[in-house]
Amino acid sequence: MKYARLTKEQFDELHAEFANFLGTQAIDKAEWDSIKINKPEVAEQELDVFSDLIWEGVLSRAEFLEHFSKNHIFLFQCFDTHVQSIVLKSLVAETDFLTKEGLQWLSDNMFTETIEMKVGKKVFTEDRNTSIFELIQQGAFLSDGQLFKQINTIIES
Repeated sequence: MKYARLTKEQFDELHAEFANFLGTQAIDKAEWDSIKINKPEVAEQELDVFSDLIWEGVLSRAEFLEHFSKNHIFLFQCFDTHVQSIVLKSLVAETDFLTKEGLQWLSDNMFTETIEMKVGKKVFTEDRNTSIFELIQQGAFLSDGQLFKQINTIIES
């Protein structure tokens, strides 16, 4: 398995897609039920293959990621060969970007000496999607990129 198995909730959301996936392999509901009972290792393999297919599609379309922690915000824009990053760090220890108040504080103090901002670029040294998946495994999530774009526009002007 290249990525990670989808959760039960994700499989529930993708029920129709999973049924289509099984259908492409000429596995109907009755046969699937039989496989789960009589060949659980085959069922596990099918779940893993489907999970990887879903992840591959999601990661191929991924453009922006965000990762928030108590004192840091990591913003990423992913391209074919590299990722651009903007890292915001609060120099005020009490700040908590995981709260609504912390984000309001960021908005009020964005371009003051209490926020350290670093911009970077990293070339993918391995497969693009694997690299993006590693960011997700570390806590990043897909985003619309609005925050990245806003800050990047200000930085570039």
